[in-house]
Amino acid sequence: MIGLGPHPEPWPDDPRLDPELLAAGDARNVVDRYRYWKLDAIVADLDERRHGFHVAIENWEHDFNIGTVVRNANAFLAAAVHVIGRRRWNRRGAMVTDRYQHIEHHPTIADFGAWADAADLAVIGIDNLPGSVPIERVQLPERCVLVFGQEGPGLSEQARTACETVCSISQFGSTRSINAGVASGIAMHTWIRQHVC
Repeated sequence: MIGLGPHPEPWPDDPRLDPELLAAGDARNVVDRYRYWKLDAIVADLDERRHGFHVAIENWEHDFNIGTVVRNANAFLAAAVHVIGRRRWNRRGAMVTDRYQHIEHHPTIADFGAWADAADLAVIGIDNLPGSVPIERVQLPERCVLVFGQEGPGLSEQARTACETVCSISQFGSTRSINAGVASGIAMHTWIRQHVC
């Protein structure tokens, strides 16, 4: 069994703990700190520590990378993930981390842009476009939204227009681009390195 088996009795007196997990064991993919905790208790604790960046991804063609973006957002403790376009997305890649992550939906780029303006968040695109600035040379704003485009076409023209800056990720091999899931992890870690580590 991955995780921990049933908790030895007597059980700790802690309202955050789930009696069913204490009795049966906790095989969830959570750090040891959250072992046996109720889902809502974990989310509440994460909410007290979330970082100042959000993540957004366009979803016009049911992008399979969204699950990976959500999983990365959970790993780096993003404030929220914003799905722009289609509401439905393939959750398999998230590996149930979507239960711990706030996910918002915006039907259009205009809706998303209005939300970002109201929240006073800088919109930073991540794409290897002509004129983009290498992310390694940019100081990312502490309060921002990192925006990723659809696998293949990248950021839509509307998304590019909504961005304050578009950053690229330097690559050195033969391929033109890396997928949005991988790019999201690199970009989020860049924010973490600049503002947390």
